[in-house]
Amino acid sequence: MQTLNIPIFPLGATLFPDGMLALKIFEVRYLDMTKKCLRDNSPFGIVTIDQGAEIQVAGQRVEFSDVGTLATIIHFDAVQPSLFMLRCQGGQRFKVLQCELQANGLWRAEVELIEPDEIIPIPSELLPTADALTKIIRTIEDQGIEPDQRPIIQPYQLNDCAWVANRCAELLDLPPQQKQHLLTMQNPRLRLDLVQELLEEMGVFKEQK
Repeated sequence: MQTLNIPIFPLGATLFPDGMLALKIFEVRYLDMTKKCLRDNSPFGIVTIDQGAEIQVAGQRVEFSDVGTLATIIHFDAVQPSLFMLRCQGGQRFKVLQCELQANGLWRAEVELIEPDEIIPIPSELLPTADALTKIIRTIEDQGIEPDQRPIIQPYQLNDCAWVANRCAELLDLPPQQKQHLLTMQNPRLRLDLVQELLEEMGVFKEQK
């Protein structure tokens, strides 16, 4: 399995493969990280915080999940010298093998890449979830939002279990730990099945009828 040494960005959010994440960067450690990633055309890692805060607090312990997602910067805007606005796209998942907190407060980690999800066509019993996501995408398109500003990045893969499950997981209002659980599931068919159960509990399909 391929390993990388990358900077790590612990967040209260979870990034999924092929997902989009908007970030406001203002801490020195992440400003420097952003400049280096742009210069080297290299990714950084997003991991979900288990304990602690996103913003560095002296003496506060930070713990994060050991499975995360590579993030590649696809749009960069230097609003001010000390304020960057980023749009990042999710790549492969990874498992943290070992990590180190550097003097500037930035985490770096040796990570092992996780094989991409197998492409599995959506079975008929899970089509309601794909249909619900299709309606959301059409609503976004009808609002006239430019493609590079939409929360879902093309190309759309509405017949793939992993892609549909991941997009729904991003959009659902779930606790971070629940989103992290979905991210770590190895079987995309089971991941989509769990997402559909969550949608059923929320009454989404009743509203569609």
